[in-house]
Amino acid sequence: MATITAAMVKELRESTGAGMMDCKAALTENNGDMQEAQDWLRKKGLSKAAKKAGRVAAEGLIGALTSGTKGVLVEVNSETDFVARNEQFQGLVKMIAQVALHNGADVEKIKAAKVGDVTVETAISDAIATIGENMTLRRAASLEVSKGVVSSYVHNAVVEGAGKIGVIVALESTGKADELAVLGRQLAMHVAAAKPLALDPAGLDPETVKREKDVLSDKYRQQGKPENVIEKIVDSGLKTYYKEVCLLDQAFIHDSGKSVAQAVKEAEGKVGGPIKIAGFVNYALGEGIEKQESDFAAEVAAASGKK
Repeated sequence: MATITAAMVKELRESTGAGMMDCKAALTENNGDMQEAQDWLRKKGLSKAAKKAGRVAAEGLIGALTSGTKGVLVEVNSETDFVARNEQFQGLVKMIAQVALHNGADVEKIKAAKVGDVTVETAISDAIATIGENMTLRRAASLEVSKGVVSSYVHNAVVEGAGKIGVIVALESTGKADELAVLGRQLAMHVAAAKPLALDPAGLDPETVKREKDVLSDKYRQQGKPENVIEKIVDSGLKTYYKEVCLLDQAFIHDSGKSVAQAVKEAEGKVGGPIKIAGFVNYALGEGIEKQESDFAAEVAAASGKK
């Protein structure tokens, strides 16, 4: 039996909004497995939704850069948030984005690419030596269309084109580029706010859909609903789920009375041609990276030779 710590209970409370005792029971019942505990709470009707667990921990910047029909995102991490306000680091992130725009999103190829007389990897090493913190190029992504635009949006920008959240959206169209760019930026802002998982239901991970179906089925089965009724409820529940996580089905943040698909269709008249969302990428700084929490008082005591 796993040991259930107060930190585990706190993390589950923050990710589900359920009560402390319910969270402790969920973790106990599921041997400390965080995801299983989330599902257990949902099945009991004690959690409205399974939010992403874990705290965003890595520091640094997301860089976004577009040029006509092409756009890139890069994430460059540092140890502290102070470095994100360092002009040398900001310049490094912008330079890496430029390299990615011309060389593609393969991290190893970006690091091996030359900038002047040195490679990007050497430039990163030089910045580490100068600034005094470890830095890494964690990931990169690119989108390109044959006709149309790739637009970007950076949230919490520290400097133009670099901040805590970056989004690129690709629109395929033969319509007016300037009008497409405006729509593309609106869609990129929407993605940053609404955090869709896929363009449409077909783009969702089958395991994610299966997990959602299983949670819904078990929830209503425990309520004593007959199987034929459960099937209909689950189908309805999945449609609601798709509206929450699929970009085209989501309510458009700039006009909640329309879905994103409807807003794009209506924009075709202004643009002067059909519009297809060819893809999107959303990067949030440090997502998925765990950060060790430290006892600051203990560190100070240790540094001064006290216990």
